[in-house]
Amino acid sequence: MNFETLFHANFSLLDDALTDWATLVRNLGELKKDAETNLHQAASKANWAGMNQQVSKEFIGKTAGEFADAHTQASTIHQVLSDTLGELRGYHRQLTTAVENGRKRSLSVFPSGDAFMVTSSVPPQTAAAGEPDRTADRTADVTALRDEIQGILDKATESDNSAGTVLKALADQSELGFSDARYKDRDSAAAALKKADELARLAKKDPGELTTAEFDLLNAGLKQYANDHLFAERFATDLGARGTLDFWTGLNDVPGAGDVGQRRHDRYDDLQKSLGLTLATASQSDSAGMAEWKGRMVDLADKPVGRAGGFPLGAQVMTNLMRWGDYDDRFLVDYGDKLIETEKKFTGNGRHGAWSRTGGDPLLNRTGTDSGWDPMTGYLRALSNNPDAATEFFNDTFVTKDEDHDFTQDADGNGKQEKRALSNFDYLFEERDWPQDVDDKGEESIAGRNYLGMALEAATTGHPAGELPPEGAPIHSPGQAKLFEAIVSSISDDNTRLTDHGDMSDSMGQVASEYLADINRGLADDADGDTNRLFPVAGTAASLHHRDLNAFLLSVGQNPEGYAAVEVANKSYMANLMDYHLNPDLPASHRYSNDPHFTVEQIALGSGEVSGTLAIGRQEAVIGPADADDKAYDHAVAQWKNGISGAVGTGIGVGTTFIASPAGGAAAGGAAGTVSSMILEELFQDAEGHAKDDAGRAVGKLWEEGLEENASYSEKAAEAAAKAHHRTDLLDAAIDEKARAAAQQGFRDAGTNTSRMSPDLQTEI
Repeated sequence: MNFETLFHANFSLLDDALTDWATLVRNLGELKKDAETNLHQAASKANWAGMNQQVSKEFIGKTAGEFADAHTQASTIHQVLSDTLGELRGYHRQLTTAVENGRKRSLSVFPSGDAFMVTSSVPPQTAAAGEPDRTADRTADVTALRDEIQGILDKATESDNSAGTVLKALADQSELGFSDARYKDRDSAAAALKKADELARLAKKDPGELTTAEFDLLNAGLKQYANDHLFAERFATDLGARGTLDFWTGLNDVPGAGDVGQRRHDRYDDLQKSLGLTLATASQSDSAGMAEWKGRMVDLADKPVGRAGGFPLGAQVMTNLMRWGDYDDRFLVDYGDKLIETEKKFTGNGRHGAWSRTGGDPLLNRTGTDSGWDPMTGYLRALSNNPDAATEFFNDTFVTKDEDHDFTQDADGNGKQEKRALSNFDYLFEERDWPQDVDDKGEESIAGRNYLGMALEAATTGHPAGELPPEGAPIHSPGQAKLFEAIVSSISDDNTRLTDHGDMSDSMGQVASEYLADINRGLADDADGDTNRLFPVAGTAASLHHRDLNAFLLSVGQNPEGYAAVEVANKSYMANLMDYHLNPDLPASHRYSNDPHFTVEQIALGSGEVSGTLAIGRQEAVIGPADADDKAYDHAVAQWKNGISGAVGTGIGVGTTFIASPAGGAAAGGAAGTVSSMILEELFQDAEGHAKDDAGRAVGKLWEEGLEENASYSEKAAEAAAKAHHRTDLLDAAIDEKARAAAQQGFRDAGTNTSRMSPDLQTEI
């Protein structure tokens, strides 16, 4: 900022710009509100059909989000401009005051190119009598005024440059659309950029020369700013892709980590998480620097980055930093492609295992779950937080039929083995030779398989693993439905893929709970598709076979968490479905039958078979080789019920949000919600665990109680739904009794179907 520019500054244009931005912020605020209330929420409540299910609804949701981001970015820009204009006005006043005060003391200020000069208009030898200070040399006065003016100009320059840096950084965040980076003022945004430069300089140091105080500063700073968009982008690009890998590799290289490695290794887990979250935030930026960072990081995946050019590879390091946060989907998919390429190279296209850690190899993961030496473990954990990337990754090809590999199948049933193509799901779920690893207690690590289950949960449901589907959750896409079909078929083909790795069962249970409409369709054995109206599906329906579903539910039921996820959701789904079908305002085109009694019977029948098959799985766990404690099942059910109790259209399947009627629960239970809210309050409230005293007695008791409980809940659901819609005609005709009888029949059918379809999966008593 030069003297003449600030001294003669005209702020009218900036005033106009600030007024325009204020108007824009206000208008965007109204548009944001309208887009969310009148557009997005209305779209979520609408009954979509055809391509509108898969395209229009999602597009509307994203468009509404863009209005929100536009409002956020405009608000931040307005605040930056406001802060800067206020400061520049203040510096302008300070400058004019300083010049005027100098003039009163016979000091003149003149512009000189981009600079300025200060002169005295009263020579020392002509000073008037009686003014002894005027007889002295004026150099000190000139210097003081010059320094005062230069200080004002320096601060004005810093203010102007800071605003420019922040505004450019904000604009660079998103190549298309708008950024959701939010800052309350310019100084906080500028401080984030300054802190990023400071911490990146520390991270570039040789770990052996990093002091504990510097480590603590770095650790605290990354934790504080991990979710700050401008900080994250600047930190990552300052450090660079290779610098990022060198930093984490060097810290974990025990001989080279120096004092920090000895005295701060117990804080590495915190640093690992904060660094990972920072990089995830940075990956969302579209800046040129981050585009280069992401491309370079993918290139380094198969390159040695260890001491003296040896192991670990870049992928082994970076995937341990991917375990937290929401990484850019495109980056994750590109990274997954390179990781699969690397996996194929080091395993001979899947012929043998790799990634085994020896005693001398450094720990790359500091969470205690595993050593971090298998890059697939951390990458799968990243996918569990990024559903879209997970869906694309698992459906991608691992090997084709024409590649050099040993995977075969008898495709025609003629006994002749032929090469088969494998998707990434096929390879990881069925064929991969997973490396042995241990946790920090020295016990066998389950992290790899567990994260595989979580990644599949995200890939099939469309939301991060471990979460219930949000209100207005996206409908199932063709890729998600295809993957669920593959999961069911694979477990049916060999149920040990799940039962031998029970740590995946909670995820498989959650997945099943969100595909109950598809599951009920498959169990119906309906050739002409009439039951599609009985079990409506929003989006792409998964095509499932009865026998495969029987084996799948039987396998999921052998784990307490998996059993609870499906059983609780099944009861809630049944109640909501009855609520939906007994609504007299339901359009004729949506009705399954003009006979509501028959409709309720068919709902109860399907629900009964699901519960019955799960009950058989529970029996297998209690009396079979797993030797599970039955009390664990009741505890899991109670926990699951508490997690979704009172939720409207969540925890019971994406398709069910399309059909649930909030009015039913309000009328039946006296509180806002669905009919299922009331039913869930009674679900298994009297259940008690059963010791494994006598195998035969345990089986009989479990089966009897399951039969009675399922029938009771079906009866109550039908009664509550009829009351909610004031259907006294149905109550007089004992629709609840018909529901009870049908539920009992469905439960019994599960036993018959299992003995016929999956006899090899049952334990002989």
